Amino acid sequence: MTIVPGLDTALVLRSAVTAGRRHAFATALGVNTGVLVWGAAAAVGVSALLTASELAYSALRYAGAAYMVLLGGAMLWRALRGGGQGHARPDGTDDREGGAGRAWMRGLATNLLNPKVGVFYAALLPQFMPEGVPHLAAGVLLALVHNLEGMAWFTVLILVTGLARRVLSRPAVRRAMDGLTGAVLVGFGLRLALSRH
Repeated sequence: MTIVPGLDTALVLRSAVTAGRRHAFATALGVNTGVLVWGAAAAVGVSALLTASELAYSALRYAGAAYMVLLGGAMLWRALRGGGQGHARPDGTDDREGGAGRAWMRGLATNLLNPKVGVFYAALLPQFMPEGVPHLAAGVLLALVHNLEGMAWFTVLILVTGLARRVLSRPAVRRAMDGLTGAVLVGFGLRLALSRH
């Protein structure tokens, strides 16, 4: 499950290409912070509430869809405008990406606003809960295991991307990354908005 390409992988790779390792690791930490929150929420039953309550699920689904479409739309707009030109630092990173804190928030928000992650945890975690252990502790522990696997995978992706940095930091490649990631985000957002429980 950790290495299946998806929205989180696209965000981390884009950060590695457009803003460098520091931002990519911050994005990955944001994604994994969201994993921890969802793991704890699944353990205490919040994810089950999302599964059972159409209203709660729909509210989170539409908020997440709107966020993804706006974020993806901004990336697509940047790609179509010829993004990155005049904004690149000497190291090839994009100065419009903001600091590492902003990258962390982007990863966190993208993960937290996706109710399918909560539903995934609600379906998966109970199968691995040991008997006689408090659910919150077990849920957080299992989410930490998933975090360690995720960070190991993201580290490999970020380091490999760093090896190809000279090629990947070219304006045309960065525009393509913005366009591809933006399209993925908009696609995920639309699919989330149009999906059912």
